[in-house]
Amino acid sequence: MEAQQLTSYLDTLPAAEPGYPFGPEALVYKVKGKMFALVGEHEGTTRVTLKCQPADGELLVSQFDGIIPGHYMNKRHWITVSLASDVDDAMLSDLVSKSYALVVSKLKKADRESLEIPGNLTADS
Repeated sequence: MEAQQLTSYLDTLPAAEPGYPFGPEALVYKVKGKMFALVGEHEGTTRVTLKCQPADGELLVSQFDGIIPGHYMNKRHWITVSLASDVDDAMLSDLVSKSYALVVSKLKKADRESLEIPGNLTADS
């Protein structure tokens, strides 16, 4: 997946807000003020850092060369995925959706209810 495709997908998520709170090198996506994705470049390769369940993160890191523990993040709850790697587009889209759903599931009830979330973006999926 190319960086433009990734950001286009991130832009489609309900109430996703892009911004640069850490400077121009890191594009951060938040929902209701909570970060769920960070897109940046490292050594010429675009990478995205995503929230995940700790057990899922451990499994993904062990199975894919293109997934490492979250770069500059809590390595138990975040993973970093290289876009130029063995992670295919469908898997990357799924990881983005799960990150978004995980963050939404932790929002206050009123904030969650104010979002119109499709069924495929729930934390249960």
